[in-house]
Amino acid sequence: MPPPPPPPATAADPPPGGLDTIAVVFPGQGSQAPAAGRAWVGHPAWAVVEEAEEAAGRPLAPLLLDAEADLGRTEDAQLAVLLASLLAWEAARPLLDAPAAVAGHSLGQITALVATGALDLPAAVRLAAARAELTQRCAEDTPGGLVALLGADRDQADAAVAEVDEAWVANDNAPGQLVLGGTPAGLEAATVAARAAGVRKVRPLDVGGAFHTPLMAPAAAALRPIVAATPFRPTTTPVVTNHDARPHHAARGWDDRLTTHLVRPVRWRESVDALAALGVRRVVEVGPGTTLGSLVTRCRPELATSHAATPAEVEDLLPALYGVGA
Repeated sequence: MPPPPPPPATAADPPPGGLDTIAVVFPGQGSQAPAAGRAWVGHPAWAVVEEAEEAAGRPLAPLLLDAEADLGRTEDAQLAVLLASLLAWEAARPLLDAPAAVAGHSLGQITALVATGALDLPAAVRLAAARAELTQRCAEDTPGGLVALLGADRDQADAAVAEVDEAWVANDNAPGQLVLGGTPAGLEAATVAARAAGVRKVRPLDVGGAFHTPLMAPAAAALRPIVAATPFRPTTTPVVTNHDARPHHAARGWDDRLTTHLVRPVRWRESVDALAALGVRRVVEVGPGTTLGSLVTRCRPELATSHAATPAEVEDLLPALYGVGA
């Protein structure tokens, strides 16, 4: 049986520097992995999955437990990431319940809204499922993809798409980590332009669509009324969003933020800068994968990073954050 969750930290025993120096970030699609939830079976946090299945009206546990699960479909991949992240958050929450800020990469913004009390879990599952279904359908109707420009800067990325139809900057993740999205023809032309601009490595990504580009406009339009009908509360801590890299507290405005970011670049590099401007000195990545922590280090090397995706890693947060139990 997995180990019990770590004892909650108390207000009388805050981490060095205080929770107001810590940010929590949640991953998006691409961090999914088969059987990522096995370590949580029998843990009290597993109740998250049971509640999510009731909200979704279908079994979701196989997405987290089956080593042979096909997580290539956008809908299944996004729900797997959401649930794996929420499992880890449920266990880590006693240690991280009042951070300086939170942020999520793409889909991870929905996880961030649950973590800050803006969304309840059933609403988040239904919203994530609708988002995934609509973006999947859009990708099937308008074929496209993504390519990574490795070692490139933003000027080179902008130059690659400046004279190209149907290709755009899709992710500004970190220095040397930019992504273009577009139609197959658009990406072919943008690849040629990127190499002419001095980019040495252009790598196609194994994804099903041109996410965070104008090709997702039909999905954004269809999602807007769904988000507008979803009840939101003010956040308990600021959420730094992808589309404007600014912190937000209010309950209103999420119908715009969660739909326009589908057709705009993910501004992760600027989001990390925004976290640092809020006084953050450590970033804790909660959920599967370690990509966000690596990007944080690329963006702001002075920021410490921690990671929590399993019960053991959550337990390790206690000495990492509070300097005890090591």
